[in-house]
Amino acid sequence: MEELQNKYDKNLKTKGAGCLGATMLIIIIGIFLLITSFIAYQYYNGLVTREEKVNAQWAQVETQYQLRADLINNLVSTVKGYATHEQTTLTAVTEARSKASSITISPENLNDESIQKFEQAQGELKSSLQRLMVVVEQYPNLKADQSFIMLQSKLSQIEDKIATERSLFNEFAKDYNVAIRKFPRNLFAKMFDFNGKSYFKAAEGADKVPIVKF
Repeated sequence: MEELQNKYDKNLKTKGAGCLGATMLIIIIGIFLLITSFIAYQYYNGLVTREEKVNAQWAQVETQYQLRADLINNLVSTVKGYATHEQTTLTAVTEARSKASSITISPENLNDESIQKFEQAQGELKSSLQRLMVVVEQYPNLKADQSFIMLQSKLSQIEDKIATERSLFNEFAKDYNVAIRKFPRNLFAKMFDFNGKSYFKAAEGADKVPIVKF
């Protein structure tokens, strides 16, 4: 009888130890999942914040380009009042402005191809504007026009602002791109489909104001 009791107690201890081991394993797995979830939460929110900074800064870049396009429209109108025989040049600027203004890029599509297309259109507008300024040299009265002088000054300010916004965009894009490539963030970046952003690659001399000196 005593022998049976000992076997029973031994079985109880074995089962108890097994249950305790299973419970500890479940607790450990639970803690691991909790920590992993917390890390994922932190990384995900951090990447979202960085991506939104890039998106917001791209909007600022586009805004400055649009302000320049609007200003060029006023500039063309002013030049028309004096250079009525320069229709070819004026038309070229107007068409380039229209093309540049029509190209917008969604922040989700900031890749090399889309940014290059955007830059190409802006470059064509800049070239046509430079040709317009050559025409202006032939009209002293236009160069002395107060409206033209004011527009010229504003254009210079906008060009400076564009350069600043482009620089900030590249900084935010770099911070975001580095974040999604670093381990272990890169694991979560792939899991949540965070893709890299292309940089704003301005053409040589793009930061210089396209204004002819008087």
